Amino acid sequence: MSDQTVLLDIQPDGVARLTLNRPEIHNAFDDAIIQRLTEHLVALDENPAVRVLVLASNGKNFSAGADFNWMQRMAANSHAENLQDALGLAGLMSTLNGLSKPTIALVQGAAYGGAVGLAACCDIVIATRASRFCLSEVRIGLTPATISPYVVRAIGERQARRYFQSAEAFSAEQAQHFGLVHEVVEDNAALDTACSSLVQALRRNGPRAMQAAKELVFAVSQKPIDSALINDTARRIADIRVSDEGQEGLSAFLQKRTPNWIED
Repeated sequence: MSDQTVLLDIQPDGVARLTLNRPEIHNAFDDAIIQRLTEHLVALDENPAVRVLVLASNGKNFSAGADFNWMQRMAANSHAENLQDALGLAGLMSTLNGLSKPTIALVQGAAYGGAVGLAACCDIVIATRASRFCLSEVRIGLTPATISPYVVRAIGERQARRYFQSAEAFSAEQAQHFGLVHEVVEDNAALDTACSSLVQALRRNGPRAMQAAKELVFAVSQKPIDSALINDTARRIADIRVSDEGQEGLSAFLQKRTPNWIED
């Protein structure tokens, strides 16, 4: 696979942009691209200079999902080989979902199949008004299995029960209503403008605090509000208050100065 199918650009301000670059086949992905994406994500997560990750794609469409030739190869493979292959995609989704940095997906055109999973695994999704989403797997006798934990959390069980089975396409506005998309903009130019504005806002926040905030969401989501959860949340705020970043943030606030993580 050519390295040009997945592009990585890390700016001096700590913004990393990971771009699918197969516009001629609508940015469909295969096992090699899945591996490449996963490797990049692991490296970016471990890179302290990276503050924000933007997931994007070149061309008319965000991604058509699985590549036809890849699906053809998998159809001829054994159950064990298919299981191993599926674990690769599951690993990509898990890695993206759990990334310690803020993640933003920029969606234009079609986001089908596994591409919906990529969007669901990102913290923030911005889409153009012309975008269309589709969980299309059942049309070819399959299911959206490996992306399902993230998509169900994004759109809810009720919507998943319909769209997992119907394979209907839904609009950016519907995706926003369901909870998959946070912001809908007019076109690709507005997509980049909205992304830049959001990145600027994120870069003003404490890096460790944002990581802890994401971990907090995972820790409290769908959990009973009992003494264990209450004690855990109290411990979390105490931990970050006495951390170096927490102390710097509180001092900067009280002294009415800029905290040291803001370079400008």
